[in-house]
Formats: sequence, structure tokens, C-alpha cells
Amino acid sequence: MIFASLGSLLGLLFLGIPVAATLAIVGLILSGFYSPLPLHFAIAEISWTVSNNFLLIAIPLFVMLGELLLRSGLASRMYSALVLWMPWLPGGLMHSNIAACAMFAATSGSSVATAATIGTVALQEVEKNAYNERLFLGTIAAGGTLGILIPPSVNLILFGVLTETSIPQLYLAGIIPGFLLAALFSAGVALLCLWRPHWGGTRTSASWAARLRALPDLLPPLVIFLSVIGSIYRGWATATEAAALGVVATIIVAAAYRCLTLKVLLTAFEGTMRTSAMIMAVMFGAYFLNLVFGAIGLPSQVSNWITGMELTPLQLFCLVVAFYFVLGMFMETLSMMVATVPIIAPIMTGAGFDPVWTGIIIVLLMEIALITPPVGLNLFVVQSIRGRGRVMDVVVGAAPFVVIMTGFMFLLYAFPDLALWLPRSVR
Repeated sequence: MIFASLGSLLGLLFLGIPVAATLAIVGLILSGFYSPLPLHFAIAEISWTVSNNFLLIAIPLFVMLGELLLRSGLASRMYSALVLWMPWLPGGLMHSNIAACAMFAATSGSSVATAATIGTVALQEVEKNAYNERLFLGTIAAGGTLGILIPPSVNLILFGVLTETSIPQLYLAGIIPGFLLAALFSAGVALLCLWRPHWGGTRTSASWAARLRALPDLLPPLVIFLSVIGSIYRGWATATEAAALGVVATIIVAAAYRCLTLKVLLTAFEGTMRTSAMIMAVMFGAYFLNLVFGAIGLPSQVSNWITGMELTPLQLFCLVVAFYFVLGMFMETLSMMVATVPIIAPIMTGAGFDPVWTGIIIVLLMEIALITPPVGLNLFVVQSIRGRGRVMDVVVGAAPFVVIMTGFMFLLYAFPDLALWLPRSVR
């Protein structure tokens, strides 16, 4: 049953069938072979239930927030301000890429939106300042992955919905690992540029007067982040209501900076509808597949199989890491999360792992999937913005960051309080 599930899933993906349709077709195949009940009759009910989940309404709202930041030019202004503050480090503007990704991630909740936004404004600096192009591209692709770890995060919302884990606790748990990972990315860039100084490009400089004048352009992400996260932890709003507050705050800030026009709004609304439709289609297919999994008893069989192996916690952790690392090469992160978390999360928590910590680890594994070929979505986003050369350049540039993220996961295994200290402190 396990091999039939994985075989049909990967086979359909290799044929180029869209992910949402692939998930639904796999569900129909498994239902036809292993279930005595006509489970396909449940598709309409599942679609209606998913569409009316109050927590999931936060997803299109966070997508809209990121679209407004991108279309209004606030993200571009933020990057231009960071460019004035970061060039003294070994690696110069590559640190600006990572810092801008971290700041944008703290408002948008989407890795693809983060990579696309920062890539759009940053790639013009590669040739201008003679950077190592591969490493520069890698900082954008890897920095973009921070969008699903630093709150507000769409993937953390999904994990909370799928496992009934507190979303505020997940958000708190993602703050320290998210910004610590961004710092490790910068440290990695600095070490590489100390080893190969010519990779760091031409050093640029800026006066303190110019830096101080640019500081107001760094305020919008802070205002939006505080309006979203602050409203949740002050008890003023749920995660969904906080997402709506974030959209309102973005509109107000964009209007204050005089960059809010009817064209900006219409373009942002269109982008939001396209992305939200894609996400919801994937979720319909994944939720139906999960129903089939439960009906044919696949989660319990996988759990019994792993339990029978009598693995130590470290061995189980390594097995889960290897599983997601391989699967992430072939599946898009959202569908992979919805399809696998209902099976993997109970196994992890049953072995004694904290459910909040488990959520952070799984999201980190989703981050790695975003920059591992052949289906690493951020790799293709950056390459499409670049518009020339081969995608392999982005793959090579992102490789050091895959190593950093893998090492960081084992650091979290050794020191789980890096993720759990803040949620425990705020309870």
C-alpha cells in the first residue's frame, strides 16, 4: 500500500500532471483498489468544509499582504535602505538579500513571495558590483525560504490546522529559529567571501546621513509585523483576524508613503486570487487523499511499521529528515505538508517529541525542499526573474544553504529550547 501510494504519486508528477489533480487522482486510485466504500462521493463535502475553515481564511489574507507590499513598492524601498547599511560585511549586498528576506518574511508568510519580491529588486546588483552570481542567486533562493518559518507563516497555520496545535505557540516557536537561521546564512556568506574574497564583489559605501535618511523605509515591515503578531499575543485578535489587520495596516502604510493607487490594488487583488486558487485546489486534493489514507488504514500501518522497528528518538528523527529530503525533491511543499503531516506528526509526538517543536522541524524540512532540485520552487522563481543562463547556477548557489539548514535542524534536535523557550515563557 505504501509503495502503491508513493509510486502513483511520483509517477503522475513525473508525467507533468498538476499537483492538485495528482493528489486527487492518487486518492481515487487508492480508493478503488483498497476501499470497499465509494469515497469519491466525499469530494464535494471535503471541498465545502475546507473552504469554510475559519483559520484557513488567513492564507489568502497573508497572500494579499505580500502582494500589496510588492506592488506598492514598499519592499523595494526596504531593500534600498538595507543596501546602505550592510555593504561593510564580507559579501556586501548578499547580506542585504538575506536581511531583506527575513524582514519581508516577517510580514508576508510566503517563501515564494519573499524570493520573488527580493529577487526582483536585488538581481540588478549582480553585474553592477561584480558579485559571484551563483552565490548571489543562492542568497535570494535560500533567504526566501525564511518566509515559511518566520511568523506570520502560511505553513505554520496549515500545520496547526492539520494537527490541532496552537498557532500562536507555533508562531512564537518560529521567531528565534527563523532569525537565527538568517544569521547563520549571513555567517556562511561571510565565511565563503573571506575564503574567496573576489566572490564578495566591489565594496560600496554610504554616508551616515544617507543611512539615517533611509531609516523610515525600514519602518513599514516593523509596523506590519507588530500589528499582526502583537494583536495575537495581546489577545486582541485570532490568527485570521490578525491577518486582516495586517492587510489594513499595509494599506494604511502604503497610503502614508503615497504609493497606493487603484492599479496597485487591482494588481494585488488579481495576484491574490491566482495564488489563493492554486493553494485551495491543492488543499482540496490533499484533504481528499488524507480521507482515503484514513479509510484504508495507511497511517496506522505506517505507525505500526515504524513502531515495530524499535527506533531510538535520534534514529526516528534521521528517518523523518531523510524521508522529507527525498520527497521534497519531487513534491511542492504545500501539497507535501497536507499529504504527510497527518501521518508523520502523530508518529513524532508518539515518540515523545513536542508537537510545537515537531511543527518547526517539519517546516524547516519544507524550507530545504524549496531549494533542492528537481522541483525546488524557489530555484525556479529566482531563475525566472533572472531570465537568462541555466537553473543549475541557482542550484549550485543554494547548495551551501542546504548544508546550513540541515546542520541547523540537528542543532534544534540537540537544543530544542531554541524553539520552545519563547512559547513556554509567554504561556
